[in-house]
Amino acid sequence: MALYEHVFLARQDISNQQVDQLVETYRGVLEANGGKVGKVENWGLKTLTYRIKKNRKAYYTLINIDAPASAVQEMERQMRFNEDILRYMTIRVEEHEDGPSAMMQKRDDRPRRGDRDRGDRGDRGDRGDRGDRGDRGPRRDRDDDRPRRPRDSDSE
Repeated sequence: MALYEHVFLARQDISNQQVDQLVETYRGVLEANGGKVGKVENWGLKTLTYRIKKNRKAYYTLINIDAPASAVQEMERQMRFNEDILRYMTIRVEEHEDGPSAMMQKRDDRPRRGDRDRGDRGDRGDRGDRGDRGDRGPRRDRDDDRPRRPRDSDSE
């Protein structure tokens, strides 16, 4: 049997209990067709990037699946008919991740984009020596070659 990660988005106006019922319904479909459901993560109600079927928010749920392809196809077929499911995506994986997914980790645990080593210059310091390139000289206006006029804020 193959391993899959399946994520589905449910409408915003259903309750958490109804989302859990959807998970149990599809768990039954998978198990009836010879599959097993591993970890289930409810990511909660999140804002969508764009509207889907007039919904601005959706309940996100991740399901780790160990099942034959026919069981996954049957589950997806039944999801197409369910009006509470806005979108779904199933991806075949080599192995399931241990522990919480990236969506469930606290923000402090995840590496942030701006956490590079900035050396001794801090967030906004002088860039330092340019090496073999010389000084660029005074700044100029965009339209012509005249030096830029100082503004009141530049003189401080």
